[in-house]
Amino acid sequence: MSQNWDFQALVMDEMSRYGTAFGSSRNGNLQLRVYEEGEATLAGWTSAPAALTVSSGMMAGQVVMQWLASQAHTRVVYAPHTHPALWHTPTLAMPTSSFADWSAQLPDQMAQLPEGPLVIALNSVDAGHSEMFDFEWIKMLPSDRPLTLVVDDSHGIGVLGNEGRGVWARLSGLVPPSVRLIVTASLAKAMGLPGGLILSDADTLGKLRHTSFFGGASPMAPAPLAAFGRAGALYADAHERLSRNVRLAEAVLGPTGLFRQAAGYPVFYTDHNELYAPLLARNILIYSFAYPTPQDKPNTRLVVSAFHEDEDFERLGECLNKGAYNGFCHPEERGI
Repeated sequence: MSQNWDFQALVMDEMSRYGTAFGSSRNGNLQLRVYEEGEATLAGWTSAPAALTVSSGMMAGQVVMQWLASQAHTRVVYAPHTHPALWHTPTLAMPTSSFADWSAQLPDQMAQLPEGPLVIALNSVDAGHSEMFDFEWIKMLPSDRPLTLVVDDSHGIGVLGNEGRGVWARLSGLVPPSVRLIVTASLAKAMGLPGGLILSDADTLGKLRHTSFFGGASPMAPAPLAAFGRAGALYADAHERLSRNVRLAEAVLGPTGLFRQAAGYPVFYTDHNELYAPLLARNILIYSFAYPTPQDKPNTRLVVSAFHEDEDFERLGECLNKGAYNGFCHPEERGI
């Protein structure tokens, strides 16, 4: 959405009213109604009881995790590949098993932990490797201890769910009544908004509002949030176009055997890191970098957007079908 000209026009219009940023605390005596209005819109759009916005997805995760970790005797269990936004310390050793194996072993792991509040932190999707998760195990979470499920939906909101409205509706139908659900997300990816989002019940968000992490930080810029409230039709149209482009990419990239992709998801992962250099030499740019730290292995993937054109997929397909390592593209081909 950040490259959508119609949406940019809405943002520019709102900037003439709100300026480029709002540098005050949300808990100060100067209040802008746009935040409450925008959060109500986001809550309704995602089907969550309530929403709270912050300056980034990283801030959203840290506001939540630092608050939870500060509560006495709280322990945190992490799923494989959990995003650093949900880490309660700067460095952590993540589980090395598959998500399926981890979730199968989770009941035994929880049973071995001392009594007290428990937090389970995970991603809504493995965007790095284009893998969807089975969440049926959530139905079986125990009710004999305070338990909070925290899910980072940064790579799901705007893409997954009905019209890209994220994972809340799906998870809320699985979570037992005794389990508190919190969903965090960066809005800067598919949503094209420079900010972060926290979804939960109103009581939980009220407590988060009174933390120093929230009160001591400047909020997301008001203009994009106000523009979002006016852009429902634009988001629906962009999601429809994205879905169409994903289908085109699946038809072109699937037969090559070079990529792995969760059906319907706009990320195509490959183990062939050597694809990056010859594609780049022909002005075709795909993601390939060590993540999340420079010491990690490269992650190479092709990401489809709503702004790609039919000829982008046709040309990429021609290149890959000619052979990924044989100087297959002409230099004049434009990037994807």
